Amino acid sequence: MATATKLHVLDCGAMSCDLTWLLLKPGRSIRPRAQKDKPVEWYPCTTHAVVVETPGGRMLWDTSCPRDWETRWEPTGLQEFFPYDQVSENEYLDARLSQLGIGAGDLDYVVLSHLHFDHAGNVRTFAGAGPRLVVNDKEKEWAFGYEGAFNGAHLKADYEGIEFETVSGDVEFLPGVSFIEAPGHTPGTMAMKVDLPETGAMIFTSDAVYMGDAYGPPATPAAIVNDLSAWYASVEKIRRLAEQSDATVVFGHDAEQLRSLRRAPDGYYA
Repeated sequence: MATATKLHVLDCGAMSCDLTWLLLKPGRSIRPRAQKDKPVEWYPCTTHAVVVETPGGRMLWDTSCPRDWETRWEPTGLQEFFPYDQVSENEYLDARLSQLGIGAGDLDYVVLSHLHFDHAGNVRTFAGAGPRLVVNDKEKEWAFGYEGAFNGAHLKADYEGIEFETVSGDVEFLPGVSFIEAPGHTPGTMAMKVDLPETGAMIFTSDAVYMGDAYGPPATPAAIVNDLSAWYASVEKIRRLAEQSDATVVFGHDAEQLRSLRRAPDGYYA
């Protein structure tokens, strides 16, 4: 079986948000940051990216949130609900890549799990700079197909005018790296499975599963779901694959889990 050679988890700080966005529970209502002192759980919604080294090239998975989040997100209003305010200078994506000695031209591929603004926020950094930009075909069709400047957390200012290559279905993309089509959160959300020689399999769910508490079983949905039945099916698909491959499952926005991982630049997986 082909394997990747090294994997770096890039901790890019956190947005703040009402936990109800990530985990639907009885008795909770979603509040903006102006009301965060009221009795709801205000959660550090961590954001991360992943660099994977393989014999077939170096790949960046997701691009986190942009430095100019406050003004760029203003048309959506979601800067009031997901302020990217728990991030230090050395946690922005460009700083994390620099800590690894990686510039845009050192990447062969930049792959987006989906095109929401906290995953595609820095993709313009890489457009025309060398790496091939890749997204699921259904995600591209949706994200470029709606009317207006934004639809939910899809913000055309992040990606409009960029040329993306597409993949479809479940596909082995590079040695040891496979993409898993996992719709529900968005029409074209993907998870990523990486096989490493020492660590074994790791599955990065992106927003197919926000956090361990949502994974279950039973799975608990989040507030931002495009298709609930597809979401449930995708969670169970990931669960089956994880059980078959004895994989470590890394969730999209789980603060406690992220802080327990080996994180760049001090640690990596091989």
